[in-house]
Amino acid sequence: MGDSTRIDDLRRRVRQDPASIAFAQLAEEHRRAGRLQEAVHVCRAGLAHHPAYLSARVTLGRALVALGRDDEAQAELEYVLRAAPDNLLALRTLGEIQQRRRADAGGLVLAALEGWLARIVADRAVRAAGGM
Repeated sequence: MGDSTRIDDLRRRVRQDPASIAFAQLAEEHRRAGRLQEAVHVCRAGLAHHPAYLSARVTLGRALVALGRDDEAQAELEYVLRAAPDNLLALRTLGEIQQRRRADAGGLVLAALEGWLARIVADRAVRAAGGM
């Protein structure tokens, strides 16, 4: 069964029964196909009926990470880990968020250091020119 056919079948099942747990599969298929906003929408709608469905929360978290919405993703993944501390996919995805934040923080530190270095070089140039 092709991706499009599978998605259409799942979409039809969820449309016929909005409380169906098939929403989780549909959301995951959307996520895998790169339809991240659709995955988020389907997850949120389904989680309104099944708030404790942990694999759907992991799918939601992964879609949010892919969209760069790390704070929202972290909240979903932490919810999962409170209920299932050994959920490896939630742990790995949360680790990706932390790694990205460290990289971002490292970039900020590097930018700050480069700024300081530029000021020191400029100050030394002024002093060498007899400006101080």
